[in-house]
Amino acid sequence: MVSFVDMPGIAPGVSPQQTARASAALPAAGAWDTPTELFISEAEELSVFLTYTRGAVGGAFDWQMETSPYSVAALVPAGAQEWGDPSVYAVGALVAGTEVQSFTQEEHITYTAEGAAAEMHAFGPVHLGGTVERLRIRCRESGVVGTPGTLAITIRVR
Repeated sequence: MVSFVDMPGIAPGVSPQQTARASAALPAAGAWDTPTELFISEAEELSVFLTYTRGAVGGAFDWQMETSPYSVAALVPAGAQEWGDPSVYAVGALVAGTEVQSFTQEEHITYTAEGAAAEMHAFGPVHLGGTVERLRIRCRESGVVGTPGTLAITIRVR
């Protein structure tokens, strides 16, 4: 048997598989849920598995990973943010002899159900390079907000 201490790429005591959200209905009216904080210290890669069952035809959900380079809130320097959101990066047009302006913006991801049965959406692996201490994944119903679906989220790190 391999213990968590023997797993390469993650800190001792960090579980390689964790539940980010137990299966439950998403909040009503399209509100973001309160995410569970997970410790993933020293992980090199992350995969996210989201299992969604729509509440009505047209059901969809939004989700967003938030990461922290700080192992505990007390280590956040004054004026710094504890949590950061992923971003989308668009490279500007390259013109010789001219500085390029590129754009970056925070992002969240939307998944729209294809049918009435539960559907698993796999995302990743995402390269972390051992730079993230904590993770949380917030989510909300974005399709038929009056009839939220159910969502379960599991992560795997290595």
